[in-house]
Amino acid sequence: MWILYNIGIYLGQALVFIIAPFNQRVQKWRNGRKGLFQLIDNKIDRSKLHTWFHFASLGEFEQGRTVLEAYREHFPEKLIVVTFFSPSGYEVRANYAKADHVFYLPADTPGNARKFIDLINPEEVFFVKYEFWHNYLKQLHRRNIPLYLVSAIFRKNQPFFKWYGGFFRSTLFYVKHFFVQNQESTILLKEIGINTVTLTGDTRFDRVAHLSLKKRNIDI
Repeated sequence: MWILYNIGIYLGQALVFIIAPFNQRVQKWRNGRKGLFQLIDNKIDRSKLHTWFHFASLGEFEQGRTVLEAYREHFPEKLIVVTFFSPSGYEVRANYAKADHVFYLPADTPGNARKFIDLINPEEVFFVKYEFWHNYLKQLHRRNIPLYLVSAIFRKNQPFFKWYGGFFRSTLFYVKHFFVQNQESTILLKEIGINTVTLTGDTRFDRVAHLSLKKRNIDI
């Protein structure tokens, strides 16, 4: 199944190159990854440890932002790397002041996962909600780098919980601890033998509460 997964990733990359001339968003995804490893190598000091926060898109960023900013407040000396899968996140937050570096995430091939982790040298990693890139998670696990999943949410109809979902379930076991949104997610994970779970709710509510404290009066 791992071979089929990697074939799917490579086919997806090929499809991106075919579609890109006809789709502006896909074109941004492709162009943002041109020369990416050279860019990272030029900007990152790989001899230093980093904390890595990954977000799929802008929505997940807003969901996990309170966690990132609390981390920055508690550990101001830490170097933070932020990655995005989607242009919707990267283009808006490329210059995010609370991060030391912001990059696109390279496609989840075995080689990319090894090279990217070598470059950023993470000491701990936070993924938000839905991101389960098998090769990245596997590499982190092999190197004993703790990965925490924030605001995770699971449903019974997902492949992780189906009879044919052994490969997908194996990816979940690479996560050190799950911080989940609801009780159903806790139950589903424990049913497959994952007990490193804490029910914390949806961090989007923390973000909304934080913004409400900054309300301004607007003179008409």
